[in-house]
Amino acid sequence: MEDRVTGLNVGADDYLTKPFAMEELLARINALLRRRTQRFDEKQQLIVRDLTLDMMRHEVHRDGQLIELTAKEFALLEYLMRHPGQVLTRTQITDAVWRYDLEALSNVVDIYIHYLREKIDQGFPHPLIKTVRGVGYKILG
Repeated sequence: MEDRVTGLNVGADDYLTKPFAMEELLARINALLRRRTQRFDEKQQLIVRDLTLDMMRHEVHRDGQLIELTAKEFALLEYLMRHPGQVLTRTQITDAVWRYDLEALSNVVDIYIHYLREKIDQGFPHPLIKTVRGVGYKILG
């Protein structure tokens, strides 16, 4: 009992003790997947100032203007917009957006931030993506 309480208190979504029935494990997995889908449905759009990211349509608008993004640019912008005002390190961004080791391509985050700036910030009076020198990047909240 104490292990289950500790596990849930430190962040586990669920806890299953051994021995367990395979049917129960599958039912718990399905329940967790349903919760994940419900959370996604609640947040179909991310909005930061005049920038809107529509998850369902896979579209981005700034001040009403449609902005075309590649899949990776969209994923990077989504990650930034899920953490408005928070400084994100290159490592955090790499882990969240690329999900594999990119030491050989250590500047890939910088390159994609540059691409996003060209599309999201150029031509608008107030840039949204900021560099925090020596730390990483953030999108203004």
